[in-house]
Amino acid sequence: MAYYQTPLDVTTLSAWQALAQHRLAMQDFSMREAFSQDSERFKEFSLSSSGLFLDYSKNLIDRQTRELLVRLAREAKLQEAIEALFNGELLNASEGRPALHTALRRPVADRLPVNGVNVMPEVHRVLNQMTELVGRIHDGLWRGYSEKPITDVVNIGIGGSFLGPQLVSEALLPFAQRGVRCHYLANIDGSEFHELSASLRAETTLFIVSSKSFSTLETLKNAQAARSWYLAQGGSQADLYKHFIAVSSNREAAVEFGIREENIFPMWDWVGGRYSLWSAIGLPIALAIGMSNFKELLSGAYSMDQHFLTAPFERNMPVLLALLGVWYGNFWGAQSHAILPYDHYLRNITKHLQQLDMESNGKSVRQDGSPVSCDTGPVIWGGVGCNGQHAYHQLLHQGTQLIPADFIVPVVSYNPVADHHQWLYANCLSQSQALMLGKTRAEAEEELRGKCLPEDEVQRLAPHKVIPGNRPSNTLVLERISPRRLGALVAMYEHKVFAQSVIWGINAFDQWGVELGKELGKSVYQRLTGSNEQPAEDASTQGLIDFFRGRHRG
Repeated sequence: MAYYQTPLDVTTLSAWQALAQHRLAMQDFSMREAFSQDSERFKEFSLSSSGLFLDYSKNLIDRQTRELLVRLAREAKLQEAIEALFNGELLNASEGRPALHTALRRPVADRLPVNGVNVMPEVHRVLNQMTELVGRIHDGLWRGYSEKPITDVVNIGIGGSFLGPQLVSEALLPFAQRGVRCHYLANIDGSEFHELSASLRAETTLFIVSSKSFSTLETLKNAQAARSWYLAQGGSQADLYKHFIAVSSNREAAVEFGIREENIFPMWDWVGGRYSLWSAIGLPIALAIGMSNFKELLSGAYSMDQHFLTAPFERNMPVLLALLGVWYGNFWGAQSHAILPYDHYLRNITKHLQQLDMESNGKSVRQDGSPVSCDTGPVIWGGVGCNGQHAYHQLLHQGTQLIPADFIVPVVSYNPVADHHQWLYANCLSQSQALMLGKTRAEAEEELRGKCLPEDEVQRLAPHKVIPGNRPSNTLVLERISPRRLGALVAMYEHKVFAQSVIWGINAFDQWGVELGKELGKSVYQRLTGSNEQPAEDASTQGLIDFFRGRHRG
């Protein structure tokens, strides 16, 4: 039986009504004034857990705001939902499944029954299978068709089989093991395959085909292209097993492709793609950084799991971030959220969090199929600092939209160059400070007069120099990017997204919206190739099909 049978309409809860009234009272709230009046504000609105430090003092909140938001979480039965998540109850109502990505980082001694079967021994059996494979490749014992050791590993996958592993393997580049290079192939665009394959040698390349169904169009087409390339480069069908392994729940399709059964790593239906980097989908991570570091990644995530499960909401990092998102999205009209990592190795965290958040909470019906009565997931966007400061930060500072932001920065750089990292860290802090402080008209005028400009010029330029300020942000600080801390960081965002889904009453673990385009893509392809001459359902699509076919005839 699904955990959610009759989800609450959050807008009917007394805490929601109280927050709506409180929002009116906060209309003229000034963060500048709040900091000047309360010397303890930073201490009051900051906390640490699992190697992460969160400063959320630069938000449009006071103690009453936090009390009301926590009350909302309790009235929405968030604690019960968290316990149901960890107990393996059927949180994914539309598909009748639990969501057990947290099981992938639990100790083997734990017991977690799913349909009467304890899944923990199987989880750790796969970890041991991964350990054996990684050891053989790193030790040069896994050899290609010419008896040379593997030097390059290509992960073929898309979505969760690509974004999470790519993020982690890039973020942990300082922990990379020598001798093996990891690459990623996701897009069906032939240009990506062409560029990647040009830098590889078939005799020393291992492909990992990562697809739960082994039927995802982009992944299957790229796997077929890789197989053809391997055969064209001198490899044989008989030696195919030395160069292709799979992570899939469809063992039959993988074997039919040419992959030996012992080289197929299982996937379970209780792990969604965007939550799967902790599983065998993380093989490229383990190959990049080594199995001991991969287990440290799991350990960091497990630490955050325990924090999420046991910490009171007032001191619970994922819950507080989730509630702040609800506060801005549902009471301040914010429609997007910026992720701003000030670390080159974290440059792709925004891409992973886009899928994690937008695929999970981009829903308009509640668990029981009834329409939601409030806005749900925001648009997630952003990019690496300081680059963004010379691009889209202008909109954050002086645009008309309220856009909350998360700044993420390590204290220590693995690659110190002169005083670069001090400047990087200073830029991160100054941007969050500028968003909060802004610049008043009087300050703008004083600044211009300080440049000895005539008064008419001061008055002409001053409006352009005014920066509203009072723009909210969180700052997440890590001592350094390590496997354990990165595991905690990613798990924290997973739990933030889940907590918001509970409050809105939606299902964070299905993604029916992405299926329609896939279904329609098949019929469009048939019309493009002439195997279906029936007109498309709309004139626009048919016109574009005709345009394509006309150019290809010419």
